[in-house]
Amino acid sequence: MKIDICNKEDIKPIVDGLNAYNLEKVSALSSIWTPLEFNIKNYNDVVVGGVLAGINYWNGLEIKILWVEENYRQQGFGSALLRHLEHEAKIRGASMAMVDTFDFQAEGFYLKHNYEVIGELKGFPKHHKRIYFSKVL
Repeated sequence: MKIDICNKEDIKPIVDGLNAYNLEKVSALSSIWTPLEFNIKNYNDVVVGGVLAGINYWNGLEIKILWVEENYRQQGFGSALLRHLEHEAKIRGASMAMVDTFDFQAEGFYLKHNYEVIGELKGFPKHHKRIYFSKVL
């Protein structure tokens, strides 16, 4: 046996193997991954925020990144992106949303949007915490 760095060709059998195992245990409710990726632009057509997310095969909305440029924060752009994302996810059959953030990022933002804390990693990074949220859609 040998452990080595993955190349692009190595990744597919790993992902396929995990998916096959998971689907043996619990049947899929939707296609394997439905990307939901949206941006928000200013009047000059420049991207000032966006969200990268998707729906997994058990109809869970997984939010990977939600970001708004600093000059546009506290103006409702993040809230608009999140509401749009949740709406589009519900149309496509998502029943739950999940996301993680850090205490120095968007903890208050997700709490304001009725996300529930389901776990924390204290001291990661040092003197901070990583927070895991979920929300029934």
